[in-house]
Amino acid sequence: MVKNEEWYFDQKGKRFDGRGQFEQRPINLKVGVIDRADGSAYVEWGQNKAVAAVYGPREMLPKHMANPNKATIRYFYRMAPFSVPDRKNPKPGRREIEISKVSGEALSRAAELEQFPNTAIDVFVTILDANAGTRITALLAASLALADAGIPMKDLVSGTSVGKAGGKLISDLSKHEEDAPDAVDLPIAMLPNSDEVVLMQMDGPLTEKEFNEILEVARKSCKEIKDMQVKVLKERFKDDFNGD
Repeated sequence: MVKNEEWYFDQKGKRFDGRGQFEQRPINLKVGVIDRADGSAYVEWGQNKAVAAVYGPREMLPKHMANPNKATIRYFYRMAPFSVPDRKNPKPGRREIEISKVSGEALSRAAELEQFPNTAIDVFVTILDANAGTRITALLAASLALADAGIPMKDLVSGTSVGKAGGKLISDLSKHEEDAPDAVDLPIAMLPNSDEVVLMQMDGPLTEKEFNEILEVARKSCKEIKDMQVKVLKERFKDDFNGD
C-alpha cells in the first residue's frame, strides 16, 4: 500500500507508523536532569520531548494566596517556540493555560500536600518537541520530578491518550491520527494503584461501548507506564533502596 496522508491502517491491521492497534510509541524516562531544581525529569515519548523541574515546597507569595491546610501546586506547561513546525508564539496561549490548570489539579490528587501547609510547589514543564499527546508526556515528567524532589505521594500519575482514527479504536495517537476525519482524542491520566482518573478530556464522539473498551485499554497502559516510572526512580535511588 502506498503511504499517503489519507491512510491509517494497512492490510495487516498495522497503523501507518508500523504500530499495532493499541501499541505505544517508544518511551524513555530520566530523572535528576537539572541540578539546580529540587527535582527534575526528562521524558521522550515518540517524537515528544518534555523536561520538568520542581521547586519547593517554599513560602507561598503573595501570602494571601497561601492555603493553611495544604501546599498549593502551581503547574506551568509551556511549549517552546521551536517545538512545532510553524514557530509558536512564546507567549502562553489559552491552550497552555488550560493544560496547566487541569494538570496541576491532577498532580494535586497524587501528592500529600497536607504535609506542607502555607507553601507552594512550583512545577515547570517545557515541551521541546511535539507530536500529539504532549499534555500526558508533560504529566509523566512532572510526576517523576515531584518524586525526585522527595515530595510524599500517594501514587505516581501515569497516563496515555486513547481514541479513534480510520474507523478503529487506538491508543497513543500521533499527530497524523489526531488529524483523521473521524478522529477522537481522549487524553487520560490515572493513579494506577486505585484506578482513580485524575485527568480526562475528550475531543470527538464515542459510543458507550467504545468508551468502555478504550477506557480499559487506557487503564492497562497506565499500569504498564507506572512500572516504567517506578523502575527509573528505583535506579535513581538504588543506593537508598539498598540501604547504603
